Amino acid sequence: MTLENLNILDATAKTTALRHCCGSQVWVDRMLAGFPYSDQPSLLAAAARNWRQCSPADWLEAFHHHPKIGARTTDATAAAEQSGASSAPTDILQRLATDNQRYEERFGYIFIVCATGKSAYEMLGILNTRLDNPTDEELRIAMTEQEKITLLRLQKLLA
Repeated sequence: MTLENLNILDATAKTTALRHCCGSQVWVDRMLAGFPYSDQPSLLAAAARNWRQCSPADWLEAFHHHPKIGARTTDATAAAEQSGASSAPTDILQRLATDNQRYEERFGYIFIVCATGKSAYEMLGILNTRLDNPTDEELRIAMTEQEKITLLRLQKLLA
């Protein structure tokens, strides 16, 4: 899809496309209010700005829409992003599952990382490093990772 195509979609279709990029309704609403966008850099800048203006509750809503790293998913986009985990040995997938559970118990939401281009080993290392973070710092890190995911998904949408 081109930006021109996205600009002329009706509100329902735009909402669907944007929610696929980020699961926060507040973010989607803010993005919808900015249409039409003149070019891709403007769209991406608005996406980042709108995301950073969201509240922690909005961030958590977006996190909720992601499958856990290493989990099987029917979401083709998430599966492609996490492809580094799909070919991992069983023991690594089991450690990811166990450590994902520890992370969720510690922070109250799933581990969020921009998985594109990362192996299962890398993601496991990142997860374990982040388990020691203070709660407020970890939420900021997860928010930044979600921003990366959102921007990549917008770029793919317009590819």
